[in-house]
Amino acid sequence: MQELTSFFYIAILLVSVILHEMAHGYAALSQGDKTALYAGRLTFNPIKHLDLWGSILIPLFLILSGAGFVIGWAKPVPYNPDNLRNQVWGKIWVAIAGVLTNITIAVIFGLIAQFVPLSENALSIVYMIVVTNIVLTVFNLVPIPPLDGSKIILAFVPHRYEKYVAVIERYSFIVLIVFILYGWQFISPVISRLFEILVS
Repeated sequence: MQELTSFFYIAILLVSVILHEMAHGYAALSQGDKTALYAGRLTFNPIKHLDLWGSILIPLFLILSGAGFVIGWAKPVPYNPDNLRNQVWGKIWVAIAGVLTNITIAVIFGLIAQFVPLSENALSIVYMIVVTNIVLTVFNLVPIPPLDGSKIILAFVPHRYEKYVAVIERYSFIVLIVFILYGWQFISPVISRLFEILVS
């Protein structure tokens, strides 16, 4: 039973992160940048989106270690900010498109949980979808590169400071792993509260 639950968690996570990244690509396309389109990233083919660490190794590690939560990500969708029609709001729109997609999924399935009669097993899957997408929403708003929260902030950073941002991003993966392991306690109450609101 635990293996089946883990399978559903990973499947839901992969679909959710792929939709998240596709949303970034479509947002960029709507603002005039076709980089993601030319890179073949506006597709549901999971092979195009999977990241070895974020889509496979870290989710498996969290499941096998009994961490109590599962998080992951897909390969970031490439885009060229210079192609955006609006250099500030275009970047913000691209940055928030992913989290807006995840919270929309959480809201839709939260409504299903509240108003559609479901079996216990089906309801458990719906709850997994809701909590997974809430986690992705809150997690991606953390202002640590390369998460979306940092990109929203960086949209307001002048070009002359981008070289300093590049230095910070060089070590961001280590910071991100430390946050996943030790900083989760700070956002888990937010996740729990949002889950309660959406399914009750």
